[in-house]
Amino acid sequence: MNTKGYAAQSADTPLAPFEFERRTPGDRDVHIEIDFCGICHSDIHFTRNEWGMTQFPCVPGHEIIGRVVKTGKDARKFKEGQRVGVGCFVNSCRTCGSCMSGHENHCVNGVTMTYGSMDVDGRTPTFGGYSRQIVVEEHFVLNIPAGLDPAASAPLLCAGITTYSPLRQVGLTKGSRVAVMGLGGLGHMGVKLAASFGAEVTVLSRSSQKEADAKRLGAREFVLTSKEGALAKLAGRYDAILDTISAKHDLNGPLNCLKQEGTLILVGASPENLEFSPFPLIFGNRKIMGSLVGGIPETQAMLDHCGKHGITSDIEMITPNQINQAYERTLKGDVKYRFVIDCAKF
Repeated sequence: MNTKGYAAQSADTPLAPFEFERRTPGDRDVHIEIDFCGICHSDIHFTRNEWGMTQFPCVPGHEIIGRVVKTGKDARKFKEGQRVGVGCFVNSCRTCGSCMSGHENHCVNGVTMTYGSMDVDGRTPTFGGYSRQIVVEEHFVLNIPAGLDPAASAPLLCAGITTYSPLRQVGLTKGSRVAVMGLGGLGHMGVKLAASFGAEVTVLSRSSQKEADAKRLGAREFVLTSKEGALAKLAGRYDAILDTISAKHDLNGPLNCLKQEGTLILVGASPENLEFSPFPLIFGNRKIMGSLVGGIPETQAMLDHCGKHGITSDIEMITPNQINQAYERTLKGDVKYRFVIDCAKF
């Protein structure tokens, strides 16, 4: 199928209109017409080859919302016209221990990412959601709960699961104290989700202008970290800290803000190495953990949770010809809090 989209042809050229072929749907595939796709900071890292792994041309996009056009004869989970989503990966081996336990995102034989991987035929590169249609094996297609705004649901497929999964892993319950570092695309979802679990949420930010939004999103407290001594006053306070900052920054202050056996969760992908002293970990029996989205069962559980609590992302809608401008604005933090592309305009 001939498909229209936007692609980067190299690391230093803007994204531009691009036509390409999607594979013919197989027996277990779902053909989806894409309505909306969120812009993730990872898209920017990838199209600019900041992680040193990009193959060009690159069609980014892994926060996909659309409707089912057609299903293969053996695909029975979804019906034509149904609202569905596709997240960060579109295939895995399905036989390793990770896949069998519902953690396809950690497939030991190599997960197939929505873009930037080789497709099931081993020859065709995967292209993402900055496009009008996509073909995905039904196991990796997700149901979008009725009642959620479809455009504002798109970022749930990455920003939502990226924050939901580790917050669940550390065992947050009502009354847990959680701090969120950075109030951007990931951070604002972390605040909403942690608050929905009943946690007492604090936002740690260098920008005083974000205090009102932090409170609106569900935070009880806001701490201006650019103020001298601000973190020292929070020593030993939090059960968990969700670090969403995607640039180099100091970890020692936040580590000291954790309770004994508390956890610092890294989900912001800094292109530079982060440094910290071992002593806050050793003396407090504290932990640092990372998290990479979630498997298909957990992603569906996140979507169902968001449907139950009416949680979506705060978005700004754009048309495809605004993608490059949106990239620059994202890098400046000039978005509240996620850009979403109207893919009907491709």
